[in-house]
Amino acid sequence: MANQTNTNPLSDKDPQLTKEELAERREEITKFYKDNIPHLEVQADYEMLLAQIEKSRAERMQAQMFMAQQYSEQNKAGVDPNSEEGKAFKEAMEKAVNPE
Repeated sequence: MANQTNTNPLSDKDPQLTKEELAERREEITKFYKDNIPHLEVQADYEMLLAQIEKSRAERMQAQMFMAQQYSEQNKAGVDPNSEEGKAFKEAMEKAVNPE
């Protein structure tokens, strides 16, 4: 097997930029980033809103699970659903499921 060298064709080119070309390139890059900042700010706002929505959903699901567990325990304990405690619990469950 012959010795093979793994040469990168891009590494064969060694561009030498003048100070003027380098300054021009920096200006182009800076302009590119400054032009994209407004778009990135909109995207950041969008991502923050999505995170808030997901957090609210998780909190709502957690509350619903808690209420379901409490309801299950209440049924096991034999609490009368027509008692004041049973009615208050039923009302709390309805508010948790359908907040207005």
